[in-house]
Amino acid sequence: MLDTIPATAAEASRHDWTREEVEALFALPFTELLFRAQTVHRQHHRANAVQASQLCSIKTGGCPEDCGYCNQSAKFKTGLTASRLMAVEAVVAEAEAARASGASRFCMGAAWREPKDRDMDTLTEMVCRVKAMGLETCMTLGMLSDSQARALSDAGLDYYNHNIDTSPEDYSRVISTRTFEDRIETLERVRQSGMKVCCGGIIGMGEQAEDRAGLLIALARMTPHPESVPINALVPVRGTPLGDEVLDGEKQISGIEFARVIAIARIMMPASMVRLSAGREAMSDETQALCFAAGANSIFVGERLLTTDNPGESRDEALFRELGLELF
Repeated sequence: MLDTIPATAAEASRHDWTREEVEALFALPFTELLFRAQTVHRQHHRANAVQASQLCSIKTGGCPEDCGYCNQSAKFKTGLTASRLMAVEAVVAEAEAARASGASRFCMGAAWREPKDRDMDTLTEMVCRVKAMGLETCMTLGMLSDSQARALSDAGLDYYNHNIDTSPEDYSRVISTRTFEDRIETLERVRQSGMKVCCGGIIGMGEQAEDRAGLLIALARMTPHPESVPINALVPVRGTPLGDEVLDGEKQISGIEFARVIAIARIMMPASMVRLSAGREAMSDETQALCFAAGANSIFVGERLLTTDNPGESRDEALFRELGLELF
């Protein structure tokens, strides 16, 4: 079976991955997997170059969804105070600070099931103002209607983020207030509107190994592949069902297993930006180094990632200097 595993970018740029093939990748010796992932990575991306993105919570908390990992859900008691949608000028100020600190991509996230039409003018103005600064733009606002997707696209939004979180088979364990198919429908609207798709998942939520394979298969079967693939490590927050499980000592995964997911994402979706997203605060420098070797080429910078801690500028600068990586 190992002889049939794609080792080149040309072979790997496909949408018909079988479970047997992906499970064979997971079974590879770790160093062999890293070599294959790095080979593919260098055929599509600059070696040792990592994009700096910054994420701003433009509307925090009070979400009616019951995503079991999220402290912004109104259904869980996590001590988080809900806020209103930020004013445009406040978001622009955050974007200016992000650009000054070296970020080239600015992401705006709102804790909603879906945006209200009455908020669309404000949201599109945010996009226009931030894009005019020369920053790549991304938003994550929940589900979208056709008209909302078109409005964001017309405003110039580069990417829309809507993660599928886990495998289709595992989805109902994580979320009950919307279906996997709901997510796919929004992603189709994003694609049809002309925006690029940002879609990934979360690792370490108590999923089984086959669910990590299922997540990557679902992503890589999208045609075209998502241009942006965030791979998040669960940041466990007390009061959330999945966070409590991890904090109570159950179902944790190793840094090597997390890097293995990054490597397989790179092999299966060679041209995509594979983003090492949530969870870096708890990762050792060595785990992050493995993820970059596995093909991750984007991180979120700044002190906060929506509502949880993120490594600060000084720690990131030291890590990148030690690894010889360049932020762009």
